[in-house]
Amino acid sequence: MGDILVGTCSWTDKALVSSGWYPPGRRDAEGRLRHYAERFPVVEVDSTYYGLPRPRNSELWVERTPPGFLFDVKAFSLLTGHPTRPEAVPADLRPALLREAGLRGGARPWGRRVADGALLDEVWARFAEALLPLRSAGRLGSVLFQFPPWFRAETATEAFLEQCRERARGWPVAVEFRHPSWWQEDRRERTCALLRGLGVAAVAVDMAQTLSVSIPPVAPVTAEELALVRFHGRSAAWGTGSKEDRFRHAYTAGELAAWVPRLCRMAERAGQVHVLFNNCCGDAAVRAAECMEHMLAGRTAVR
Repeated sequence: MGDILVGTCSWTDKALVSSGWYPPGRRDAEGRLRHYAERFPVVEVDSTYYGLPRPRNSELWVERTPPGFLFDVKAFSLLTGHPTRPEAVPADLRPALLREAGLRGGARPWGRRVADGALLDEVWARFAEALLPLRSAGRLGSVLFQFPPWFRAETATEAFLEQCRERARGWPVAVEFRHPSWWQEDRRERTCALLRGLGVAAVAVDMAQTLSVSIPPVAPVTAEELALVRFHGRSAAWGTGSKEDRFRHAYTAGELAAWVPRLCRMAERAGQVHVLFNNCCGDAAVRAAECMEHMLAGRTAVR
């Protein structure tokens, strides 16, 4: 039976910081991470999606957390084909990003089809360099590649996924699809086979099931070492409105309890299962994580 590690998708979210969950005296950058790491064994780093990280970031994360604490690092937006602001890359790379965007144009000027060649090579190299302190310390839980909503299941996107895996050789990789075509019943087995062949973990998702973009709550295990579940909340405003609109959801005990046997089954097939709450509205994510830990205690090797 593998371990089940429960945490949240950020420890720096503004709504969490302002909620009062962090006690007085531990609300600075160092204090917040130390406080979080005393309560949970894993966290997702989402800031690496919005801006290309640096090695010093990883060094500080290692220094401020106890041995064994793990970081699931979200891949930088340019690596997964999302629109990327020039300000998100180091100043010396911005002219190349703007030049390629100007040459290609399009509604999504900084997506994966823009960042080809030397620019993308350099971004990958710098992202890998930033991860090195985590990898060297044995603290990198996974690199999460969350692909955009228009990344539908087709031959071209399968090829792009294979290219990403090749560039991320040697990393523990997890993949989350936001287009439901990957997990439709007639496609599900092919998707699982693709991920198994690449040696990457599928990310299961909990979200509202009433939307045209809803990802079904399937929980495949495609890698022996790792499986992930991300709880996005069940807001009907997913994909629209403000961030609070999209993620405003307080999980009930019943909603969480329904996942407990499923998580235990995943742990029977994977060395670790990371359960991450992304309903980042106030302290809802940390409260849900605490509740899930309590429910899992005694059922399996939860930490």
